[in-house]
Amino acid sequence: MNRLGWRRWKSRVMVGLMMVAVVVAVAPLVMILATLVARGAGSLNLAFFTQIPVPAGETGGGVAHAIVGTLLIVGTAALLGLPIGIGAGIYCAEYPTARLAVVARFVADVMNGTPSIVVGVFAWTLIVDVQKHFSGLAGSAALAMLMVPMVLRTTEEMVRLVPHSLREAALALGYPRWRTSLSVVVRTCLPGIVTGSLLAIARIAGETAPLLFTALGSQFMSRDLDQPMAALPLTVFTYATGPYDDWHRIAWATALVLILVVLVLSLLARLATRQRFGSRG
Repeated sequence: MNRLGWRRWKSRVMVGLMMVAVVVAVAPLVMILATLVARGAGSLNLAFFTQIPVPAGETGGGVAHAIVGTLLIVGTAALLGLPIGIGAGIYCAEYPTARLAVVARFVADVMNGTPSIVVGVFAWTLIVDVQKHFSGLAGSAALAMLMVPMVLRTTEEMVRLVPHSLREAALALGYPRWRTSLSVVVRTCLPGIVTGSLLAIARIAGETAPLLFTALGSQFMSRDLDQPMAALPLTVFTYATGPYDDWHRIAWATALVLILVVLVLSLLARLATRQRFGSRG
C-alpha cells in the first residue's frame, strides 16, 4: 500500500470512529425517550393535565398541581436569577480586568461545579430555617442560585463576541459607556443571551435535590409561594418511590412531560442561535 492509500485508510478509520462516538453519545438520550414514551405516553390525557392527585391507593388523578407549581417556582427563579446573571455577565465582559469581575468569574466557575444538593442545603439554612417552614419561594431562590453563574458565563461569552469596532463607533458618536453597552452591545448579542437564558431555565427545571430541602412538595393545588408547593421533579421522585402501581404510572408520565419541557426549551435555544447566525449572514 502506497502512502496515499495509507492516508485514505487512516482517514476512513478515524471518520468511522467518530461516527461510532456520535452514536454512543446520542444512544442514551434515544433510549431514555423511547422508554419514557413507551411507559408514560399511555397515561397522558386531559385528566392528567387538569386534575390533582387522588387519595393514595385509588386510581386516576393528575399532576395539575405540579405543573402550576413548576411554572411558578421556575418562573420566579427566572425573575430573580436572569437580571442578576445578565447584568453581572455584561459587567465581567465590559470590564474584564476589574477586581470585582475577576472575583465574580471565579465564583461563577466554582458555583457551576457545586452539586445542586449543596445549594439546596444552603437555601434551607438561609431561608427555610429562618422562616420555620418550607415554601415555593425558597425553592425559587435555590434554583436562582444555580441559574446565576450559568447565565453570567454565557452572557459574558456572548458580549465578548461583539466586535470592538461597534463599541468604538458608538463612543465616537458621543454615546456614554453605559449606553453603548446597553443599546449597542447587548442589542447585538441579544439572541445569544436569550439562548443562554433558555438553556439555564431548562437546566433548573429538572432539578429535584434543591426543591426537596425548600419547596418540599404538596398533594394539593397551591399558588402561594410562601407555602410548600409541588413541582414536576418532586412528583416524579415521590411517585417513583411510592408503593402503588398507579403512582409508578403517573411518575413515568410526569417524567415524560418534564423531559418534553426541557426539549422544547432546548429547541427554542437552538432556534435563537440559528437566527443569530442567520442575521450575521
